[in-house]
Amino acid sequence: MTLSELIDRLGGTLVQGDPEWMVDAVNLCEHASPFDIVFADSSSGVVTALGSKAGVVVLRPGIAGSYPRGKGIVEFENPRLWFARAAKLLAPQIPATGVHPRAVVTPDSILGIGVTVEACAVVESGARIGAYTRVEAGAVIGHGVQVGEKCRIHPRAVIYPGTTLGDRVIVHAGAVLGADGFGYVRDASTGAYTQFPQQGTLIIEDDVEIGANTTIDRGALAESRIRRGTKIDNLVHVGHNCDVGEDVILVALTGISGSCSIGNGAILAGQVGIGDHAKVGPGVMLGGQAGVLSGKTVTNDGLRPGTVLWGTPARPLKQVLREQATLIKLARLGWRSKDTGSESVE
Repeated sequence: MTLSELIDRLGGTLVQGDPEWMVDAVNLCEHASPFDIVFADSSSGVVTALGSKAGVVVLRPGIAGSYPRGKGIVEFENPRLWFARAAKLLAPQIPATGVHPRAVVTPDSILGIGVTVEACAVVESGARIGAYTRVEAGAVIGHGVQVGEKCRIHPRAVIYPGTTLGDRVIVHAGAVLGADGFGYVRDASTGAYTQFPQQGTLIIEDDVEIGANTTIDRGALAESRIRRGTKIDNLVHVGHNCDVGEDVILVALTGISGSCSIGNGAILAGQVGIGDHAKVGPGVMLGGQAGVLSGKTVTNDGLRPGTVLWGTPARPLKQVLREQATLIKLARLGWRSKDTGSESVE
């Protein structure tokens, strides 16, 4: 693809270089060739990027006073974003190969144009798979499941009946979508548990990516929903009846109990735990291992933009650090009292 074609698709300003220069890929500065693109979004990174062998460098406007001769320079307000979008455009396309002879595709399932179903994958009765979607080796598409266009279902992912995927959804290896939620009713007289009905649905909207070995349960009687553009890391669990908003980030080992809602644009860092029936407001950022107790609501109301919440129950990080500092001071007072033989502070 030529540099001018990329700029037409992605925006930016070519301030130096040949618009017809061919580019093949993106790369690290130390490994770049004249046909690669690199980026820099800090003053320290500019020196390395401009000194690399890369044919094209993407920078913020005005971050450098001058540029080496012969090097293509694209200015864009967010170079990292431009670089990431260019990587997707330049990535080699995997050719469609149709249905493998060792795949199992039921006669009443419907496959769109250009669908690939690899060896040992199973597409069960009544399933619908949209155009140019890939179902890779060993994946299972359950009875009546609907998968949109240009999706990629990686090896050994399992999609249960009652699940619907939008367009351009990526499901990584080992993920399980639409399994029963963890809901039981206890008989107080015997102590035995009976499963509460788990017969709802799971809706995954467009442009969602779901990491390896992540599990998302279907609704009990209604639906669970993951809304457009959300990105979910590996080893995340989302319980039944949850509603996860648009453009949410869920990082590895996060666990969300049943009947929770997560607002648009929220970020839940690694090992965050959310109790059942809790609500996380739009744009909330929960730091690693933060917790929200069952039934509670956490929002950004009254907080400065960008405030990180931490601890259990989750509260502003600065507040947690002040509390910890106070505890340390109290502990030292207690030690000093014991050393001097006076009464310790209760």
